[in-house]
Amino acid sequence: MAAFTGGEVYKTEFEPMAYLEYFKFGRGTLGDESLTFVLKHYCKTFTLGAVTGHTLIDIGSGPTIYQLLSACESFKEIIASDYIDQNCQELLKRLKNEPGAFDWTPVVQHVCELEGDRNKWAEKEGKLRGAIKRVLKCDVHKSNPLDPVVLPPADCLVSSLCLEAACKDHSSYCAALRNEFLRGALSATGFAIQEFDVLSRDDDTMQEIYHFSGMYFIVARKEKAI
Repeated sequence: MAAFTGGEVYKTEFEPMAYLEYFKFGRGTLGDESLTFVLKHYCKTFTLGAVTGHTLIDIGSGPTIYQLLSACESFKEIIASDYIDQNCQELLKRLKNEPGAFDWTPVVQHVCELEGDRNKWAEKEGKLRGAIKRVLKCDVHKSNPLDPVVLPPADCLVSSLCLEAACKDHSSYCAALRNEFLRGALSATGFAIQEFDVLSRDDDTMQEIYHFSGMYFIVARKEKAI
């Protein structure tokens, strides 16, 4: 299992472009398997009309956009965030279509195929650029992860591979989930699990990359909205 990387080391040593090699889609790798898994569920969640609204906050976006490609069809405003400057810079570089940005085209085309028309990938990229209004710094261990920015309640929170990477053990993970911001950013009402799926691995490959042996996708909605 990979050793836990603390926040200060992450700030100084993390290289977004090296990480993004994992997201070069279509090579028949473990990255393809995990992306296919999550993209299928994001498409189902956001394009069938079950989860919609005005504002979506992505907690711990990293340097990636795959988790927002279907969401931009259902939300007018998306706020991305990350812990380190270099990830925020990579996101902004992609949104501004600057030279040297990672090429997400194969992933965007796959999402468009899932949504019914692979040829609309350029339109999809334009829609995402228009939907992401802000890229903020984020620290999930703070009472307000987006401090000093204070945001009004959002309609949806997304977090993909953030808490798993930021928390060194089960206790710190649970503490992050109990964060007042994560609960209050939506509402004080209860939540019910609407969808749960797991991508598990029988070998050690996943554990060599992450601190866990599989991936899960959960959709939890306010009880009164179901």
